[in-house]
Amino acid sequence: MTDPNAIQPSELDQLPDRDPEETAEWQASLDAVAKAAGPHRAAYLMRRTLERAEAGGVALPKLLETDYVNTIPTAAEPAVPGDEEMERRITAWNRWNAAAMVTRSSKLGVGGHIATFASAAWLYETGFNHFFRGKESQDSPGSGDQLYIQGHASPGIYARAFLDGRLSEAHLDRFRQEAAGGGLPSYPHPRRLSWLWEFPTVSMGLGPLSAIYQARFNRYLTARGIKDVSASHVWAFLGDGEMDEPESTAAIALASREGLDNLTFVINCNLQRLDGPVRANFKIVQELEAQFRGAGWNVIKSLWGSAWDELFRLDTTGALVRRLREVPDAQVQTYQTRDAAYIREDFFGKDPALAEMAKLLSDDKILECFHLSRGGHEARKVYAAYKAALEHKGAPTVILAQTVKGFTLGEGFASKNANHQMKKLTVDEFKTMRDLLELPIPDARFADGQVPYGHPGADSPEVRYLQERRAALGGPAPARRTHALAPLPAPAEKAFASFDKGSGSQNVATTMAFVRLVKDLVRDKETGKRWVPIVPDEARTFGMESLFPSLGIYSPKGQTYEPVDRDQLMYYKEAANGQILNEGITEAGSMADFIAASTSYATHGEAMIPFYIFYSMFGWQRTADQMWQLGDQLGRGFLVGATAGRTTLTGEGLQHADGHSPVIAATNPAALTYDPAFAYEIAAIVKDGLRRMYGETAPGEDPNVFYYLTVYNEPLPQPAKPSAAGIDEGIVKGLYRFNTAEEAGLAPAANAPRVQLLGSGTAIHWALRAQKLLAGEWGVAADVWSATSWTELRRDAMEADEALLRGEERVPHVRRALHGAEGPVLAVSDYMRQVPDQIAQWVEQDYSSLGADGFGLSDTREAARRHFGVDAESIVVAALAQLARRGEVKATAVKEARERYGL
Repeated sequence: MTDPNAIQPSELDQLPDRDPEETAEWQASLDAVAKAAGPHRAAYLMRRTLERAEAGGVALPKLLETDYVNTIPTAAEPAVPGDEEMERRITAWNRWNAAAMVTRSSKLGVGGHIATFASAAWLYETGFNHFFRGKESQDSPGSGDQLYIQGHASPGIYARAFLDGRLSEAHLDRFRQEAAGGGLPSYPHPRRLSWLWEFPTVSMGLGPLSAIYQARFNRYLTARGIKDVSASHVWAFLGDGEMDEPESTAAIALASREGLDNLTFVINCNLQRLDGPVRANFKIVQELEAQFRGAGWNVIKSLWGSAWDELFRLDTTGALVRRLREVPDAQVQTYQTRDAAYIREDFFGKDPALAEMAKLLSDDKILECFHLSRGGHEARKVYAAYKAALEHKGAPTVILAQTVKGFTLGEGFASKNANHQMKKLTVDEFKTMRDLLELPIPDARFADGQVPYGHPGADSPEVRYLQERRAALGGPAPARRTHALAPLPAPAEKAFASFDKGSGSQNVATTMAFVRLVKDLVRDKETGKRWVPIVPDEARTFGMESLFPSLGIYSPKGQTYEPVDRDQLMYYKEAANGQILNEGITEAGSMADFIAASTSYATHGEAMIPFYIFYSMFGWQRTADQMWQLGDQLGRGFLVGATAGRTTLTGEGLQHADGHSPVIAATNPAALTYDPAFAYEIAAIVKDGLRRMYGETAPGEDPNVFYYLTVYNEPLPQPAKPSAAGIDEGIVKGLYRFNTAEEAGLAPAANAPRVQLLGSGTAIHWALRAQKLLAGEWGVAADVWSATSWTELRRDAMEADEALLRGEERVPHVRRALHGAEGPVLAVSDYMRQVPDQIAQWVEQDYSSLGADGFGLSDTREAARRHFGVDAESIVVAALAQLARRGEVKATAVKEARERYGL
């Protein structure tokens, strides 16, 4: 049996000890202290020694946790450069109006959240008065700081905008009432309130992830010489419960690895999530500290208010610090709601030294400490933390600020498990709150039980002070500005026209066609530098390695090594001003990149053109929540789902076979979804996308959209663009006739039955083969149509239906295009039938579809297509079945075809 007291082997045993006697003396000294003064004294001395070593430049691993005390001692706190009493009054008004707004709206059944802002009020107010730079900041003109506001705290931001005159009482009374116009969205939604909100954050976890990549993108813009935004700082306000979301901490290693000292996380540690304590039996602050320290962040804890200073001075044995560290969060929450006697017994009574300390404390002092005094509720503590965060260089900072959820809202709210769902205060509770906040609101204003809004007056000292502070910091915040940018010049027509002639005898996959197009566009003298290629470590899969040496992969360190393939033409090149963002294996990080780049036109007044290329199966399926965030944030750019289709990516099986990404994309109103079949279609779509998003927008068009293109890895001949008029219009609208049976040289009989074959993406090649089989073996004429966008066809048709209800005559494009086409319509794609079936109700002809429904499988393309019944032979059988039902071919033809093709 192993002796548990024996000294265990250490990794240091493998390193030479040049002076074993000296080492033994240090160890003996430590043993002596522990024996004479106890292990706590020994631990204290060791930590002091580590502090001295670090200050002296001795490289040592850092401790992952510190004591449950403030990082910045009271004696080291700088004075707050302002009128603290004035700021207290401003904060009181904001607290009141936030609670009043939510309470008033609750009478209409729309509710809202009160407790979160009540806990975080000083975290925001201190920033607004002293730190957050606006868009007119001289240090960062047009950009300012980027503020990721915690979604549930939005009532407090509205209250402040009301105080400074940006919102009226009428606005506040329309909180969560937007349908009639002029209302306020529930949370930060730029698409709903685009002059105020910059960043949507309430899909929890996406705010912290996006903030990291926004800070990183700021560095990218500066390094590439697009715009110097080095003075911009990114502030992300988060909840401690929110940090459980995987996305919340997914990129913290990136932030420290790249030294993003332009980023600060402010985590409101009120120890509560939506249903109860965040870590009931543990300590969330300590957990987060260890997590962020381990990732290389600078950690600042602001836990206790100034009332605790006396207690810490009395703690000569370390018993208080030990007790604070061992008490679980749920018990801290309980102390906040109990009387002094309970706290004396349960907290102080656990240790004789603490019991003696408690004798020196009055009940009022104990209640002040445990009920009121938190670091996040004192301007001086918050100011010290923010100032230290900005002064720290070389790493991002996280501030762990301890607060009380529901602070100042009264005993019915503070620290109650249910307070996240509590939507209103009673009139009596408001009066108690009024007295606590010392607000001059008379009882007479509570007419008919209605809670009044409070405002000191447009010319009051409070409002003047607030506006002066914001003017000094560069204007109002948060604020989103749509800069009056000149349209980007259109790239040279040559880049697009080169695809019109086709590829001749060369087989080219549409993925490669898209990459070739982008390669030409990034060479454009006017707009080339604005392209932001984004890829999650699959560039070689998509044929993008040719861009490595010409554009470079962005890295803040440049390239500190000689790449193994340096002697090759397409070597792996990293550069401090690199243009490509190669993010590693993280679709979430790549999407966060895309969001930052796609909204740069508003955030920084610099239009960028991002394209993010990814395995189509791992885009919408994995990060669709971020696509909604992108739409909310009014992002612009090109998402490219490569290796698309359920049968096109062979051998990779169920989880890689995408048969549904266009379905998910169709649910997003901001996404324009295209499934192009040919290279010239890709060119036409990208050209029109650049015009719509970055150039001259047509009347009635919304430029705040993004494009989703599916491209395939199947090399096939790329035909020349048909010469018929209106082809480009049909491509953009979603449907055009590629050829007729006659144009294909199939010469059907004059009275031959006819069918219309609609195909998208790679499926059009199966339709073209079926066209030949139908003519050559069954005497059926088939016309082939390219359906570049089933979704856009559907949207156009729905808009036409809505116009009819308004008394306007509009014919959907799909109906207009197919008007007069003979025979039934058969649609086919490499996706589930739900994709082409989007247009079924607007097709006048008999309509049916084929698709790849079900799970994917590993096999050859041919076998997979036969399995799903979408290959050319299956199309022939389905077409004959349609014609047989109409009596245009013999019913026996269907059975004969099945037997002939082995179906």
